[in-house]
Amino acid sequence: MRVMRMATLSASDRGGHVKQQHDNFRYVSIQTGEQPLTRYQGKLKCRYGYGRAAETVNQGDAGQDFVAIRMQGNVCHFVLCDGVGMSYLGDFAARFLGSALLEWLETTSSLTTEGVEQFLQRLTGSASEQLEQLQPLDTSPLLLREVLMEKRSQGSQAMYVCGRIELTSGRRKSRVWLAWQGDSRIRLWRNGQEQSEPFQKHCKTSERWSTREGSIGGRPHVFEMKGSGSESFRLQLYTDGLNDLDAIGTYIPDEHIQVLLDAAHTGGLEDDAAFIELEW
Repeated sequence: MRVMRMATLSASDRGGHVKQQHDNFRYVSIQTGEQPLTRYQGKLKCRYGYGRAAETVNQGDAGQDFVAIRMQGNVCHFVLCDGVGMSYLGDFAARFLGSALLEWLETTSSLTTEGVEQFLQRLTGSASEQLEQLQPLDTSPLLLREVLMEKRSQGSQAMYVCGRIELTSGRRKSRVWLAWQGDSRIRLWRNGQEQSEPFQKHCKTSERWSTREGSIGGRPHVFEMKGSGSESFRLQLYTDGLNDLDAIGTYIPDEHIQVLLDAAHTGGLEDDAAFIELEW
């Protein structure tokens, strides 16, 4: 898979509620609840939110999206996963994959296509073992049990975006690394101008990770960027529950994103929604 590169990174100031003001911050989404749009302020700026589909909330089920962010000093690691609903327990795949990717990002120096691909393949063993232990099927009606066993034999699947951002002292230089498979949105603005084409060309629903096979539909896509602090950049990631954002190319205030997460105009979200935005 080709590696895409682009120069320069930095950020502009904007108002809004600031949740944290230190440089050791961690957020992990809870799939059984919502996270209102929240803002973090440190060496990097971050906004994040999480919402379950209205049907999921009404049934008391877990959301199939997963978000995790870790900021420590000048380094930020993040992951956004979207469990595949037609697979077996997509919420498990999203949570397992997201947690594993975040831990891997925090400890690895092998930020390459080969590195992430090999890691995703190694995950299949432990993921399959844990999946076998979830929700025993013995008490299910026979027909349902047969359907579930067939789905389980095919594994649990999730799409993902993950990455690392490193800022040097004084924010004079920065380095960004991203990897992804699937159709979660990845959008990048440079000095207010959107430059998301390198990502949009490689966002496909047929590409994902499977607890049974590892990467399917193709190899992981990787994007690398080195930059100075002379320009402003904004990186935005979200799942298809927030697809109303697709047509909006300008900066969106916190309260407007919260309106989309609440989706009161449609009686709640039609799909799970996860959101991360980073500025520096």
